Amino acid sequence: MPITAADLFLAISTHKLFVVVAKTNLHAHVVRRKRKISRGRRPAPSVPRTRDDFFAKPEADQETWSKVLRTIAKMRTDRLSLSKAAKEAGVKSQTVVRWAGRAIKKQPNGRYSVSKTDSLLRVMRIPSNEGQQEVSLRNSKYGSTVGRYMDAVQKYLRTGDSSALKKFRGKKVKDANGNEIRLVTDLKELNRLGSAGVLSFESVYARSV
Repeated sequence: MPITAADLFLAISTHKLFVVVAKTNLHAHVVRRKRKISRGRRPAPSVPRTRDDFFAKPEADQETWSKVLRTIAKMRTDRLSLSKAAKEAGVKSQTVVRWAGRAIKKQPNGRYSVSKTDSLLRVMRIPSNEGQQEVSLRNSKYGSTVGRYMDAVQKYLRTGDSSALKKFRGKKVKDANGNEIRLVTDLKELNRLGSAGVLSFESVYARSV
């Protein structure tokens, strides 16, 4: 039977309708998929860039930020995995990944590695001739130096052993503004500050009180 113009018109119309329906269904699927992902994905946190940013955050966020920094430090210095370092720091691995930015990178095997350095803000407490001083650092190497320095200070105050402090004599670190800050190693000065209770804080990382 020969194909009439009406048959041809009907076939073309049916095909066009099928294409439109398929595109509509695909678009609806994509929209549902995006909505599902959006609902399941928490927004990236606003990490502190300055000292004022840090202290403007709720105390809980300040504590989380400090734990994230401790996790990164443990991964670098102790060569721990993300999960183990996060557990020791008292924070979830997922939280570290969300807050740490490019300091933490996922490898093809699914494990996470830490960068050699980073520019994450660290607001840390160190002794000064005037008492306790808060310094804002954006160089992780300076942050590591301050961490080791404070370990040496606490060791001296606990045991009287000052050997670990010798390597920090004359040492300076640069804060986020490029200002040089000398690390106090004079034993008489540290004794005075220790007796005054200035050095009796639990963590080297600052937080609101």
